[in-house]
Amino acid sequence: MPVTTLGEAARAVLLTADPHDKRRAARAFARAWRQGALAHRCDVAMPDQPAWPDRPELLSPAHMPRRRKGGSERGRIAMLHALAHIEFVAIDLAVDLVGRFGGEFPRGFVDDWIGVAADEAMHFALLDRRLRALGSHYGALPAHAGLWEAAAATADDALARLAIVPMVLEARGLDVTPAMIERFRGVGDAASAKILERIYRDEVRHVSAGTRWFGWMCDERGFNAVETWQSLVKSRFRGQLKPPFNDSARHNAGLTQEYYAVIAS
Repeated sequence: MPVTTLGEAARAVLLTADPHDKRRAARAFARAWRQGALAHRCDVAMPDQPAWPDRPELLSPAHMPRRRKGGSERGRIAMLHALAHIEFVAIDLAVDLVGRFGGEFPRGFVDDWIGVAADEAMHFALLDRRLRALGSHYGALPAHAGLWEAAAATADDALARLAIVPMVLEARGLDVTPAMIERFRGVGDAASAKILERIYRDEVRHVSAGTRWFGWMCDERGFNAVETWQSLVKSRFRGQLKPPFNDSARHNAGLTQEYYAVIAS
């Protein structure tokens, strides 16, 4: 049966388990939308949990191996593998956002978040290719089991999803990625640093999209954006907002200090 709607196409991506098939499906999803092949209808239920491969083994944060500091190849592989897993799950986060909530927004929202899904698929491909160049691959090491928790905790409300996933989790990437880039550069791994630079530039755009559409929905509902975001973070985010913050990158993405400075630990 042909896939003809946004919701059907999103569900198909989410139910694709193989990482490389999923990234290809995400890119094809974006292409089909841009070519006008999908109706703007979110008419099917999204799965509570996406399909994922048997490897990597998923562990709770308490049982994750401690990554070694320094510039050894083993340490760099572990860091790249962790980043590849984040990008793999990020494909599903973006696709689920479209398929679950896209009907509540104008077409521009779908344009933005399908573009994010395609970016995440490309990021995953770049990181896995780099892992293979270093003699490893995605799935070779254990990975964090909790990355989907934010999606499960915000499956009922688009505003909560935008508050937590792009405006907390992706924004954290803006804080920590520059130091990782310098770490790779410092040990002469220019190839890995270049990939992270590309991811960092795209993350600014992703956080910007999240902040912009969060503000749009707050306006639609008659809410104060800053106060609503702070309330949602306190009630829906299990962790803490911890400095240091990359204030300039966050500001460029529209996520100004008035949002997070007051509630940061």
